[in-house]
Amino acid sequence: MKATPTRACVYVGCVVLGALYCLQAPTATGVSWWAVALLATLHAGGERLSGPFYPVLLAGAFLLPPSAAALVAVPGALCAPVGGSPRLLRRVWRAAQLVVAVWVAARVHEALGEQDALVASDFPYALAPAGAAVLAFCLALTVLDGGILVLAERVPPRRAGRGLFLRSLAPIAVHGLAGLMMAVLWRSPYGPVAALLVLLPMCVSWWAFAQYHRERAAHQATIRALVQAVDIKDGYTRGHSERVGQASMMIARELGLADERIEVLRFAGILHDVGKLGVPTRLLRKNGPLTPEERQVIELHPEYGHEMVRGISFLGEARAAVLHHHERLDGSGYPYGLSGSQIPESARVVAVADAFDAMTSTRSYSRARPVSVALRELEKCAGTQFDPRMVTALARAVDQHGWHPAVTADEAAAPAPRPAVAGAPGAHR
Repeated sequence: MKATPTRACVYVGCVVLGALYCLQAPTATGVSWWAVALLATLHAGGERLSGPFYPVLLAGAFLLPPSAAALVAVPGALCAPVGGSPRLLRRVWRAAQLVVAVWVAARVHEALGEQDALVASDFPYALAPAGAAVLAFCLALTVLDGGILVLAERVPPRRAGRGLFLRSLAPIAVHGLAGLMMAVLWRSPYGPVAALLVLLPMCVSWWAFAQYHRERAAHQATIRALVQAVDIKDGYTRGHSERVGQASMMIARELGLADERIEVLRFAGILHDVGKLGVPTRLLRKNGPLTPEERQVIELHPEYGHEMVRGISFLGEARAAVLHHHERLDGSGYPYGLSGSQIPESARVVAVADAFDAMTSTRSYSRARPVSVALRELEKCAGTQFDPRMVTALARAVDQHGWHPAVTADEAAAPAPRPAVAGAPGAHR
């Protein structure tokens, strides 16, 4: 509770009061409480299995009066796993948010259509009120989420809700269609059993989708932890990894690569310097030129990095980029002196992205150069140090989208820059 701003707690309290009103509002006679209990159980199971699970809630909004439909959301929201703390406050907030959103959706559906329209023969006529209810549900969630994000100081007020509604609308619309199918079958001669049979494959699909997102989140967390470790060790290059990942992604898109490879090349750019964890900190933070012996130690970092990531299977060709991003097209690079097409394509992409950010960032041993100057330097070395295709792709991407990197080091605190050891563009540690 200490980490939650007081105004956010007050906001949650107000939403909880609104939810209590929705639950205590007069309920129409003839409500099927066994249907409420069944839907609530299905929603709770879906929440436990795959996270946010809206088809059952929206089916309830189509089938039940508003207050009864809102009640369906309570057990699942209170029992679902939550991340972070305080857990109780998060569960109460989630329950209140869903109660209000479902109640709003059910009221809209009730105002625009009749429940008796939800029969198979009248299915097309059910689409309009159901679509309006889904829009109302999505809008209510967006407004409530935007408020808590602002009051919890997660986003500034001007950004609250920006794009959130549009990002949420597509997946919630799919959930709404599934909920409508469930409601139509529920009201059909086949009864609730048919609706449950349709829901089963949907649950399996959403569970698989949730597993994919959990795995992806775990991948991102692994990469983030490695990058943070490098940034802590080499403070002058803080933010460098993310910018190289961004530049690598820009090059890959300009080359027309598949989305999967673009993502892998972003990982390659982000992790290219992870081997610096094996280099003595005093060398990484040394002001001025390195001795030949010190440079030999620094030049081991691609091999160190490859050893660190070669067991991470989801990185794919990014592992080769970590190992070979300091190779040169003319064969004078390291660690193995590969040349031309012997150098993996991923490494040739990252080499250009890495050199570009090194030249356009301020470090302890060099001042940042203008983007135009850095691009000209890359073009001069195209064919000897860098792959001309990658240089051209980066130049086109920067010309089209621009490049607005953050300053790598604190210039006010950094000592006076000194020349880099090597004269090649992007010579850095």
